Amino acid sequence: MTNKIFPKKLKKGDEVRIIVLSNSLALVSEENKKIANERLEDLGLKISFGKHVNEINDFLSTSIESRIEDFHDAFSDKNVKAVLVVLGGANANQMLSYVDWDIIKNNPKIFCGYSDVTIFNNSLYAKTGLVNYYGPFYSNFGQKLYFDYTLDYFKKCLFSENSYLIEPSSMWSDDKWYKDQENRVLVPNEGRLVLREGKASGVILGGNLCTLNLLQGTEYFPKFEEDTILFLEDNELTNSLSFDRDLQSLLHQANIEKIKGVVIGRFQKASGMTGELLEKIIKTKKELNNIPIVSNIDFGHTSPICTFPIGGTVKIDIKKEKVEIKIEKH
Repeated sequence: MTNKIFPKKLKKGDEVRIIVLSNSLALVSEENKKIANERLEDLGLKISFGKHVNEINDFLSTSIESRIEDFHDAFSDKNVKAVLVVLGGANANQMLSYVDWDIIKNNPKIFCGYSDVTIFNNSLYAKTGLVNYYGPFYSNFGQKLYFDYTLDYFKKCLFSENSYLIEPSSMWSDDKWYKDQENRVLVPNEGRLVLREGKASGVILGGNLCTLNLLQGTEYFPKFEEDTILFLEDNELTNSLSFDRDLQSLLHQANIEKIKGVVIGRFQKASGMTGELLEKIIKTKKELNNIPIVSNIDFGHTSPICTFPIGGTVKIDIKKEKVEIKIEKH
């Protein structure tokens, strides 16, 4: 069983370091950066940036050496209490064999990001036991309107040790808000989709499914050593065929009987994933028989999103008439 390290929670006056693991800060507009900075400062946080965050190459990222230097610096700096990633992308896994994991073990602190950062959410936990957080990027804090839900859960998870329920948002969006901050398209939340009823508790693992699967067969993949609740989502590039095979690939890993429940984030419209298609996919997975499964939860690539701990613990109680997802130890 992994020896867990829970980082200290944030408080006013703490310094947060912004770093790049995939896409460069150069892709974020000045307007969005201004809003993001003000949001974080309103929380009482001090903001600092890695030295190389504005570099950009042909792959919309920075060099491996630059990203590793900023990553190591962020964890080594005793003044830094949390590390927040700028954006997602497609190449965080380039960095893994260059990481000095002892730096993280000796300097545990809050780490937060999602999407391609799934690589580090899970490898950090697998290699060091550091509980870290699947939540908003620095760039998400640049969302001018309708950010209340995302901000509320960021605070619940990272500023407090109290347990909390993940409640459904009232509205959600799948628009490119960063291109037009004023004209937003909101959709009423149609509610959670219960695929299998039941109760379970366990350690949260997961994130972006297709990214998580890049870790299979490596030392960076988190082993299913204790009762596990999978939190899974995927972006607009997925569809029913790719989600089906990616899920099946994950279910071919060792000790899959340790999976006691599955919580699935909301799909983007471009994926074409519907509740009916998802239900058909789940029915083909004998490995998931008789465990609670629910979908349309507020995390992933739509907005808003909640924040939850990779390596933390959750209790789920899934019924048709009521869904309860309670984050406990985080």
